[in-house]
Amino acid sequence: NGGDIPFENTQYRGNVFPGLAWSAGPSGTKSYAVIMQDTGGTMPDGYPILHWTLWNIPANVIRLDAGMTPTGNPSSSSYGPNMRGAAQPYTGPRTPPGPKHPYHLQVFALDTTVPVDASSTYVSLTSAMNGHILASGEVVGMGSVDPNAPPPPPRPAQ
Repeated sequence: NGGDIPFENTQYRGNVFPGLAWSAGPSGTKSYAVIMQDTGGTMPDGYPILHWTLWNIPANVIRLDAGMTPTGNPSSSSYGPNMRGAAQPYTGPRTPPGPKHPYHLQVFALDTTVPVDASSTYVSLTSAMNGHILASGEVVGMGSVDPNAPPPPPRPAQ
């Protein structure tokens, strides 16, 4: 918590999910949701810059392995939205030049499961979680520019 995010877990290099473990939620936990966001900025719509969401993680799962891929996530869980759209796998930081950015990786113990139709956007996912959070925790990693990375490819003209 508070340490630098290894470049292997960023878009600068491997973009590999770093892994995450947490203690079991309280009695009544039916599922977990995980949200990773960059609080150093916001999207044009004013919402957080989402890097990853995973929801309906079974209550008996308290560990997500490093390098987890779309086929390696817990079978009944689903990827939620991130900055690239709905149902997206882990997308690590690509911190812009300037000061380090804090990236919050949050785990929520829920007394329910999230309906499929409530998981396509940050607002719909967090609204479905509202009133159902039994416990939560977070770890904050600090992202910075990889000094050895090539510049990002140019964005298409709009």
